[in-house]
Amino acid sequence: MVDGYGWPIGGIFDLNWHEKTKFRIDPGFYDAEVSLIMNLPAYRKLTAAQRDYLQKQLLALEAQNTFWAQYAADEVARQQKAGIETIKFDAATSRAFVDRAYQVGWAGAEKQSPEIAGRFKPLFSRK
Repeated sequence: MVDGYGWPIGGIFDLNWHEKTKFRIDPGFYDAEVSLIMNLPAYRKLTAAQRDYLQKQLLALEAQNTFWAQYAADEVARQQKAGIETIKFDAATSRAFVDRAYQVGWAGAEKQSPEIAGRFKPLFSRK
């Protein structure tokens, strides 16, 4: 028996979870994130042509961000059509819900690697 689960907006239908999912909480708080990460010494070893090619590919990938925004909107509509009811919070509760999700996420990172989390948190925070 599952009382609930945390998941990004997509993939519910791929895993057939829509068959058992009755509610979705909005706002969401995490999303799948895909990055290309390369350390600076490795990047510097690339030729200028290789760096230019990589930069062109990264810009093309980044240009697809509008695709993902539309995908999320389509998934919300698809879930609604499948009978998954959206629970929406008021503005203050929404903010508290999202803030708590990020507090928990950072706590996990800090537990695993306090030094790295401490360096990354300011880079990924909006405050």
